[in-house]
Amino acid sequence: MKIKSLFTLFTFILTFTLSSHIFSNGVSVVNAATGIYLKLTNSHVQVNCESQVSVVTATQIFLNDLGADKNIKYAFPMPEGASAISLRWKINGIWYLAQINPNSQDTGLPGGTMNNNLKTHLGSTPLFFTIPQTVKTDSNLIVELKYVKLLPYSFGNVTFIFPNDYHLIQTAILNTQELDFNLTSPRTIDSIRLVSTQPVTEYSNNGNYAHIRSLLYETAATQNYTLKYSLNLNQLGLYSYSTMIPQSQLPDSLGGFFTFIAEPDPGSLQVIKKTFTLIVDRSGSMSGVKMTQAKDAAKFIVNNLNDGDRFNIVDFSDNVLSFRGGHVNYTNAARDSALNYINAFIASGGTNISGSFSTAVPQFSTSSDSSANIIIFFTDGQATSGITNTTQLLAHVRNLIVSTETNIFLYCFGIGSDVNVQLLTLLGSQNSGLAEFLGNDELYSRITDFYLRIRNPVLLSPTISFSPSNVIEVYPSPLPNLYKGQQMIVSGRYLQAGPVTVTLSGYAFNQPVSYQYSFNRIDSADSRYQFLTKIWAKQKIDYLLVLYYALNPTDPAAIALKNQIIQISIAYGVLSPFTSFGSVTPISETGNGQIINAETFVLAGNYPNPFNPSTIIKLQVNKAVYKTGYIRIYNAIGQLVKIIPFSINGKGVYEILWKGDLASGRNAPSGVYFYIVDLGDIYLKSKMVLLK
Repeated sequence: MKIKSLFTLFTFILTFTLSSHIFSNGVSVVNAATGIYLKLTNSHVQVNCESQVSVVTATQIFLNDLGADKNIKYAFPMPEGASAISLRWKINGIWYLAQINPNSQDTGLPGGTMNNNLKTHLGSTPLFFTIPQTVKTDSNLIVELKYVKLLPYSFGNVTFIFPNDYHLIQTAILNTQELDFNLTSPRTIDSIRLVSTQPVTEYSNNGNYAHIRSLLYETAATQNYTLKYSLNLNQLGLYSYSTMIPQSQLPDSLGGFFTFIAEPDPGSLQVIKKTFTLIVDRSGSMSGVKMTQAKDAAKFIVNNLNDGDRFNIVDFSDNVLSFRGGHVNYTNAARDSALNYINAFIASGGTNISGSFSTAVPQFSTSSDSSANIIIFFTDGQATSGITNTTQLLAHVRNLIVSTETNIFLYCFGIGSDVNVQLLTLLGSQNSGLAEFLGNDELYSRITDFYLRIRNPVLLSPTISFSPSNVIEVYPSPLPNLYKGQQMIVSGRYLQAGPVTVTLSGYAFNQPVSYQYSFNRIDSADSRYQFLTKIWAKQKIDYLLVLYYALNPTDPAAIALKNQIIQISIAYGVLSPFTSFGSVTPISETGNGQIINAETFVLAGNYPNPFNPSTIIKLQVNKAVYKTGYIRIYNAIGQLVKIIPFSINGKGVYEILWKGDLASGRNAPSGVYFYIVDLGDIYLKSKMVLLK
């Protein structure tokens, strides 16, 4: 028997509900100023995650119940750090695919300036796309957006958050809300849980594959999805993924793709002492919530320094002040004095960024590279006094740091929408650090979380080498510092398959330190790891953007970098600041030029049947399809007892073994079992009997 639909009900002994794609909460905007939108009726989110690399497919079904035909602009609250890789929609029975164009996205909305609720819902990094067709009255629009994101990791714990809360846009109930989260990891998955309060309707975890499904009917969408999982901390080291894409399918001749995730065993690492300065903007624009959160974040950092650390605080508006004339040892007395100093901050005056660095940086001249020399700098605005020209300000800070003859790591946090993105990005990248950009109310949570991650550095100024050396185009470049409980995610290309040794080298206590790992680069395409092309392209684009922002946009070198970013973005299907979803192509149901229908897949049943102790489920694939499928096995009362993922790599006959075991690892009891072969838009079902 065959099933083909987004939402299909079928009955064996009881009713099961299935869905092909999992959707999310974008907005179909009719009038941004007055808050008129198409009605969201179904919201689903599918997540396929390899360790911490997630590919999210977010789809919505909208209904035009406004009594007239409408033209709309689709808007989606992209998570920070995510990169969109595909956008398609279905209207009037036809699927359309948006191509990536060499133009920045058009942020204009129908009706003009967006209202506050819509602005809050979309966040700081929204994606916009104009649906070119008119949505007729009483008809549906289906929109599917796919993006890739590296999930935050700390000491084995990983968090996935999805913006499912829709109450600012719509209070009406949705027909269905669904989350389908699939996790594969070479490290043992110690635990996985949906910590938000949506019901868990399916759950399994066999140690290396875990699945959570949540399904709600006839309920308003009022909370985000928050899911957390923990990976075993006794299985640290390097874990790699690789695939060799056929040359005919690549826009270049750089070979295969790999990504590895490295985390040294903390038991073999000695924590490096820190010399630490916090630079706090207390200009007038920081008043209110921002100043309160800045003070709280500063106090949190002071309370969480380590014994043996040295620290100072520099604060500025038009004038520049300092807690002490230089770094002081971290003691209880110094801590208490620093907390009192922070409590006295008052927001007023202008923004003298150059003056703050003129005070803070020379204090590191007495430090050595045997400690981690760290500056955390946060500001909410543009420089208004002292040096205000971006190029001159960058040169000023760089000259100050060079003159100390000390390696200083500079981490910048921009708050709100008025920050100088170019300045902060380059301050971080030119000085062994990074830049992050926050909403007005995110300062405390983001900086405290960041500090907990970097408080124990273990490998500074890292470099990487490979043997054999036929590995190229490795990113990020330069490599970030490595901290206890954190990971390094590296992508690259390779010209020849086979084993390779990777050496990570750096410094600790002014002494060279290195870690060696080995992994294998495969010589064929692995459909499970198609996301590697996106990760590599995203990391290369990030590298090129740093180079671009260091130049005047009209400089020929900057123009050449911009063109290179655009070419990579279009060739690999990853959006950049200079590209957007634009031209439209009608497509088939799968969006790859093939019509995937009931004849594409044939379920030949399982054999033997009845069986004991194991059976093989046989599937025939009649077209060149490359995807991951799932066998979902239910007992006679409808409980999901086992999920078996499998890969489809083109035409052929596939045999999937069920060993007669449950998700818990125990042997399944005798009885009738029903199984569903989940292939995305197609479902096949049958039953089998375990007879002992």
